[in-house]
Parts: sequence; structure tokens; C-alpha cells
Amino acid sequence: MAKELPTSRLARGTKLGIAVAGNALRAQKTRRSMRGRSEAVRARMAEESMIRATEQMVMVLGTMKGVAMKLGQMLSVLDLDLVPPEHRERFQRRLAVLRDSAPSVSFEVMRAVIEEDFGQPLEKVFAEFDPEPVAAASIGQVYKATLHDGREVAVKVQYPGIDSAVRADLKNLAMFRRILQSAMPWVTPAVLDELRLNLESELDYVAEATTQKQISELFTGHPFIVVPTTYPELSTTRVLVSEYFPGLGFEEIREMPAAERDRIGEIIYRFYVGSLFTFNEFCGDPHPGNLLLGPDGRVAFLDFGLYNRMDPEHVRFEAVCIRAAAEERAEELRDLMVERGVIESPDEITPEECLEYVLAACEWALVDEELTITPELASGAFVLAVDPRATDFEGMKQQNLPPEHLFSRRADFLTFGMLGQLEATGNWHRIAREWLYGDDPVTELGRAHHAWLTSRPAPTPTTGGSTKKPRKRAAKA
Repeated sequence: MAKELPTSRLARGTKLGIAVAGNALRAQKTRRSMRGRSEAVRARMAEESMIRATEQMVMVLGTMKGVAMKLGQMLSVLDLDLVPPEHRERFQRRLAVLRDSAPSVSFEVMRAVIEEDFGQPLEKVFAEFDPEPVAAASIGQVYKATLHDGREVAVKVQYPGIDSAVRADLKNLAMFRRILQSAMPWVTPAVLDELRLNLESELDYVAEATTQKQISELFTGHPFIVVPTTYPELSTTRVLVSEYFPGLGFEEIREMPAAERDRIGEIIYRFYVGSLFTFNEFCGDPHPGNLLLGPDGRVAFLDFGLYNRMDPEHVRFEAVCIRAAAEERAEELRDLMVERGVIESPDEITPEECLEYVLAACEWALVDEELTITPELASGAFVLAVDPRATDFEGMKQQNLPPEHLFSRRADFLTFGMLGQLEATGNWHRIAREWLYGDDPVTELGRAHHAWLTSRPAPTPTTGGSTKKPRKRAAKA
């Protein structure tokens, strides 16, 4: 079959979201600056064994058709400047196995998929259809077309045979689990089960179209967020038809002035992270390819094959834990995790280790000051998270993060990576206080967002508990 496009989805089901930002970087009871993290990563990457372990992971995944492509875009957050010069060319070649496997599928082949699913010629369904794809999706290509009533639409079409490739590779994942674990210790049987469930759900475009339509309705009238509506009645298992939204892609956004990048960064943060605590649901696949900047300044979010709706009680638990970490209430934090079942062997985990572990994952959003997220912060977090030799928080790594929390923390981590690519600056903690503590917004976007919220039915509240403010941390980038 044709070569597949690399995307980010393989990382779903991982513990990266909670183990992300400091495995070997924080001495006991010592606060290191976030800037120091990238220096530590560079030093560790200089070790040949780390290079070999990461290469092995990439090589194994590179032999897998449908699923291997899912890792490529996540790896694209890596700032290769972290890799020492003597290893950089070799490491980049390995990553290219995943990143550069762009599909080469002719329009005639893709047209056959559309006509087979609709059971009629292309011209019967669409008045006009541009044969040149406008974008590549995770498991297909996107085309621009016009319906017979004049509506402009985007048509996402699956690559032929991709469903079989994905399902076959999911079986291979189980077979390769031991090899994967040598570089990614968080690959457990439970993770593989969640990975299988979510990947298979992405193969059904009718279900995705229905979900996206619901999210579009949820954000109706929003001042700076838009989700293009879909037409489930015109969609099939392998063809998704949605409203066409013209806009600039992520690479063009990265070239914009800092003030605009900061604005878009805040919008990204509010959509991918804030939605969980506001609506008890979130998109589980933050990725640069899944957004467009419209001419009116609104940001359109795309691709909802992986969308999670959480029990409000689980969301409340996450908020309570993050607040406890922000306020450095280590004993309470460990008690919460023991009660929830995250920590199964409390005698082996000290309150301080528990606190440091959580801070390593989300401290960037708990720093009460302006903080620039850099590519080095995001990529350094990823590299250390997959380092099989890191012994920091070894006890915590053996604990059990329930799947519902595993995916929300993953989304948080991937959002961190997107902000790093933008080099966006903001007081992320002050923004997060809106949903963690119920504080009034302090940014222009926050005030506009809350004005919109008051004009619609109130969401289920997820905040509560202490309102103590965290200590200001010396953590600058």
C-alpha cells in the first residue's frame, strides 16, 4: 500500500503527560530552574547509550505501517539542537524514517475510495472537486470541494487499506512491547489496550463527524475559537465532509510577531487544556497540523478522531491534585493519590517524591510569572521521559495512572510542545487559575471568553477546595 503520513497519535496511552518535565533534573528538595533542564538533556543525550535506546525505539516503530506514522509528529517537537553535533545527523536520519514517510497516493486512487463509499460517481456528490490535496490528515488526505448547493467543504479521505494496516500494527505493538519498553518504560498492557481502543475509533469518520459537529455547536458564537461544522449525513466510514475554513497554517503562524504568537498560544492553551476543566471534555490530539488562523483572528481547531469526555469527579480530582502541587501540600497530595488508587504502594513513596513528580509534569503552568515556553523545554521533557535509565521518581513510575487521567495529562504535555514551537510567552498560571480556582480572568482573551461563557448555560463546576496561592518560583526560560 501507499506510504503513510507520520502523525502524533502513537503517544496516546502514555504516561508522558505526568512524567514529562524533569525525570533526572531535580535533586531532592532542590529547585532547579527550567532553563537548566535543556542543559541536562544535552549532557544526557551526549551519552551513546541514550542515543542507541532512542534509535532502537524509532527503528522498531519505523517497521510498522499504520501505527508508526502516529509517532512522527510527536517527535517533531524535538529540538535537534539538543542532540550533540557528533550524533545529530545520525539521529535525524532515524527520525526521518517516521517524519518523511509522506504518502504518495494518486487522486484517482483516492477518488475510487470516495466513489466506493458513496456508491455513485464523484460528480453526483460534489459540483466541483479540486484533485490537489490541501492538507494531509493523520490517516488520509484533505481536499477542497463544492457541494451542489454552493457550500464550500473540506473532504477528508482515508488512504486505501489504512484500516487494515492500523489493526495489524496494533497487534505488532503487543509483540514488540518488550522492545518498546526498553526506550519507553510507560508502555504497559493497560496502555496498549487504551491505544488500541482509541486508534480503532479514529478509523470511523462518521463517528468523528458526529463528534466534531457537537463540538462546533458547543463553541457557537465564541469570540476567538471556531470548530468548523461537519455534515455527518454526507460522511462515510472513510470520507468526512466538513465546512471549509480558510486560514494560515502553523508554520506561517510561527513567523508572526511575538505578540501575535503569544495571543495564539493562549488560545491553544485555553482550548486544549482549559476545555477539560470547563466542559469536562477535551481534544486528546493537540498538534500543530490541527489548527488554522482565520482572517478574522479566530483560531479554527480540526481533527477530532481522538476526543475524550471525562467523569466530572475525575476532572475534579485532577484539579485538586494540581492545586495541592501548586501550594506544595505534599502530604495531602500523596493522600489524594493513595485514595484514588494512583499510588498502590504508599510505603515506598515519600510525600516529597510525589510532589516533585507532579511538579515535574506541570510546573510550567504553576509558575506565577511570565514564562516563555521554548522548544528546548518541550523536547527536553520528551527525551528525558523516554530515557529508560532515569532513576528519578523510580517509585512513582511503578504506580498506576488510570487511563482517564493518562490521556488528559498527555494532552497537557502535547500542548506544552505546541507552545514551545511557538515560543509563546504568558503567565500560564494566572490563566489556569480561572479553572483551577475560579479566579477572574486577567487577560483580554480571558475576559472575552468569560463573557461568552455567561451568555450560555453554565458548565458543571470542577473547582473547589483551597484557594491558597502558590509560592512564586524562580523558573524562567
